[in-house]
Amino acid sequence: MANLTLSLEDSLLQQAREAALRDHTSVNALVRDYLSRYVDAKRRRFEALDTLDAIAARSNSRSDKNWSRDELNER
Repeated sequence: MANLTLSLEDSLLQQAREAALRDHTSVNALVRDYLSRYVDAKRRRFEALDTLDAIAARSNSRSDKNWSRDELNER
């Protein structure tokens, strides 16, 4: 496991320590959990975009018309 050095405002670190204490965990665990969720969310977004790109590539529907805002909002 790698070590990471962060620079934080003293007040932020103190608040993180207090939050970790309330949650019966450590600041290290909080940061690890946050980074894990952040990376997972990014991965899922990219997978969704890749899926949309694949669907668009298989689609035969195209429009050469330049739609106006009013036309797009017509019901």
